[in-house]
Amino acid sequence: MRSRLLSLLLKVRIGGLLLAAFALWVFAQIAEEVLEAESYAFDTSILLTIRSWHSPLLDIAMLGITFIGDPLVLSIICLILGAWLLQRQQKSEATTLAIAATGAIGLNILLKQLFSRDRPALWDRIVDVGQHSFPSGHAMVSMVIYGYIGYILATRYRRQQVGIISLTTLLITAIGFSRLYLGVHWPTDIIAGYAAGLVWLIACISSSRIWHRYRAK
Repeated sequence: MRSRLLSLLLKVRIGGLLLAAFALWVFAQIAEEVLEAESYAFDTSILLTIRSWHSPLLDIAMLGITFIGDPLVLSIICLILGAWLLQRQQKSEATTLAIAATGAIGLNILLKQLFSRDRPALWDRIVDVGQHSFPSGHAMVSMVIYGYIGYILATRYRRQQVGIISLTTLLITAIGFSRLYLGVHWPTDIIAGYAAGLVWLIACISSSRIWHRYRAK
């Protein structure tokens, strides 16, 4: 059994592992800059540029987009989707989704407490947020949950794979941008959230694929 598991591990796509390693490196680099307060000028210049784009119509649009990226809303989506997967006897996908969501939310809370970074206060915000900023929970958790949902759909509907991946990427990117537009996160919060979320997403997908291949053999 051990030799079979090792052989399955060796067959996991190298591209995914390299991408995870790169994302981890990006997170480490940003975390170092945040701890040493070296990213303030970069973050501030981007936020002030985005501030100049504000309009009443965009305010409404960004509030809607940020709502669907809220970790609480994503948790509800996971519960509904998980129940549907269990009803269809897809226990492995439902279990992986639960682990992915729980892990992403828990890890984000831990990292926020660890870094304890203050949120931007460059203008009066129109949304209420918590105290800590790094990394972005919206960016991290949406990367994991919407990313895994996109993965499930892409593997099931291979003819529409490009469209599914494109729409998933657009949705996750829009959620991150909405947090910048609303002035509740620094750009480095968003990038770090994506990076940490991508590492966890790849880990969850890889473990799910290994389990599927192990059961098939």
